[in-house]
Amino acid sequence: MSRERKLRILESIHDVDAELWDRCATSDGNFNPFLTHAFLAALEDSGSAVSETGWQPFHVALEHAGELQGVAPLYAKGHSQGEYVFDHAWADALHRAGGRYYPKLQGSVPFTPASGRRVLPVRNEPEIERELLGACAQAAEQFDVSSLHMTFMTQHQWQLAGELGYLRRMDQQYHWRNAGYDTFEAFLDELSSKKRKNLRRERREALAAEIEIEWVTGRDLTEAHWDAFYRFYMDTGSRKWGNPYLTREFFSRINDTLAEHTLLILAKREGRYVAGALNFIGSDTLYGRNWGCTEYHPFLHFEVCYYQAIDFAIARGLDRVEAGAQGQHKVARGYLPQATYSAHFIKDAGFRRAVERYLEEERGYVQQEIDYVGTHSPFRKQTETD
Repeated sequence: MSRERKLRILESIHDVDAELWDRCATSDGNFNPFLTHAFLAALEDSGSAVSETGWQPFHVALEHAGELQGVAPLYAKGHSQGEYVFDHAWADALHRAGGRYYPKLQGSVPFTPASGRRVLPVRNEPEIERELLGACAQAAEQFDVSSLHMTFMTQHQWQLAGELGYLRRMDQQYHWRNAGYDTFEAFLDELSSKKRKNLRRERREALAAEIEIEWVTGRDLTEAHWDAFYRFYMDTGSRKWGNPYLTREFFSRINDTLAEHTLLILAKREGRYVAGALNFIGSDTLYGRNWGCTEYHPFLHFEVCYYQAIDFAIARGLDRVEAGAQGQHKVARGYLPQATYSAHFIKDAGFRRAVERYLEEERGYVQQEIDYVGTHSPFRKQTETD
C-alpha cells in the first residue's frame, strides 16, 4: 500500500458519514440494500451485530490525503455462526494442530447470504478495490487474528483477491432468472410439462385452506406487520438455530430507513397472519431473507418464499430472485444453481497450504455439480413438445 494512503479501523458504522458510505456502496451503479449504511446501522444499533453477539464491528476505511477512498464492512468474530459459509472444520483442524482459529476477521454482511461487493471504493476502479483488499489483509496481519474471510463476494472481486494471494473458495446457491416474462404463466410455459403441472398443483394446495396472500412494502408497512412477522421469525429461528440472530428492534429500524426497499409477503387465514417471508429489493434483484410460520400448510413455504417472489419480480421487472442459502429442492421450482465466491487470507503458512489444497479440490466438485444440475433443469429442452 502506498505510504500516502492511510488505513483506519472503525469500531462503529457511525464513524463514517452515511452519505459518504452510501456513495461507496453504490459506486458501481447498483443498489444493494445490504451494503447501505442504514442496513448495517440497523444491525449494530439494534444489538444484533455487536461485540456481545460475537460480531464486533471492525470496518476498514482507506483514506488518501484526507479524502475517503473506500470502505469495507468487517467484523472481529469469536465464532462462525451466522455466516452461511461453513469453516467449523477449519477451526477444529487448526485447534487440533495446536493453533488458535478465533478471533478471526469476517468481511461480510452479518446473517445475510447474499452476494455483493465486499470492498466498496468511492470510485468504481479496480485499482482502488485492490488497495482496499490489501488494506483488509494488512489489518489481519497487524491484529491478533488467525485469518480474514470475505464471503459472498462478486466474482470480479473474488478474482482480484486471488491475484493478491487470497485463497479462493466456491459454493453454490439457487437463483431464479427473469427471461423477460410478463406473467407467471409465461414462466411456467418454459418448464417441462410434468414440472409445470406440479407447480400449478402446489400453488393450488398451498392456498386450499382459504389462505390469502398480501404484499406489503413501503409506507404500508406498520409495526403490527413486524409484530406478526417477528413471531414467525422467532418460531422458525428458535427451532433452526436455538437463538435467532435478529432482535425485534432491528425490524423497526429497517422500517424507519429502508421500507421502500423492503417487502413482506404475508399469508393470512381467517383474518390472522399465519406465515410470512421477508425480502429486500435491490436495483435488479429480489433478495429472499427470512421465513416463518405459526401454522403448517402443505406447500405454503414454497408459495410464499418462491412463487410469490417470482410473481413480484415479474411485476417489478426485476432480473432475478435470490432465495437464500442452500436448498436443492428449489431446482424443481425453476431456481437454478449459481456459483458463490469467498476469499480467505490465512496467516499460518502450514495451515494455509492445507486449506489451499482442499479448496482446489472443492472448487472442482462444486463446478461439476453446477454443470450437472444445469443439464437436468426443469426447463423444456429445445426438442420437447407438449
